Amino acid sequence: MLVSHAHLDHLHAASLRQLAAKRPQPTLVIPRGLHRHVAKLGFENVVELTAGEGIEVAGLPIAATRADHDSRRHPLGPPAEAVGYLLGQPGRQLYFAGDTDVFPEMATLADDLDTALIPVWGWGPTLGPGHLDPKGAAAALELLRPRLAIPIHWGTLFPFALDRLRGKVGLLSDPPHEFAREAARLAPEVDVRVLQPGEATPLPDRRR
Repeated sequence: MLVSHAHLDHLHAASLRQLAAKRPQPTLVIPRGLHRHVAKLGFENVVELTAGEGIEVAGLPIAATRADHDSRRHPLGPPAEAVGYLLGQPGRQLYFAGDTDVFPEMATLADDLDTALIPVWGWGPTLGPGHLDPKGAAAALELLRPRLAIPIHWGTLFPFALDRLRGKVGLLSDPPHEFAREAARLAPEVDVRVLQPGEATPLPDRRR
């Protein structure tokens, strides 16, 4: 299980405790500096990585990559960086971006990327620095050049104080579809698939 950074919508203690109770228990991979935040959650195998480091879990190579995102849990929180993850080996790789803005090194993360899991929104009505909106996520595809892109980080959370507006705004449903339209314009060679919770999709055919 991969955790990209310490923000509450990514490192949620109650959810992690439930997963730690599963058998067989998953290995928990986290950014370096967060071990004390997960030490009491019940995980027996916790691995800390910083960008540029990697491990292998059950034969699967996992490399931590840079992410352009302020990952402090609160102003006095631990100085653990946000990361993304690159899974697999060259020629068969998946990129999980975590939370990030576009950064130039995306162009050199992988030479032959199969699948990119790209965040296209956040959890509120506006986005701060270090996030991708649908247009920014489509611009990231120009650098990453994956065969398949799946939009993530949308439609899950909404600020409690604005709950009365939930049915009047499209922030819980529109971002992935706007991303698909922008991707068709900027990176038409990329297959974009918008998945609903619980939906599965096959990996892309190796033949372009």
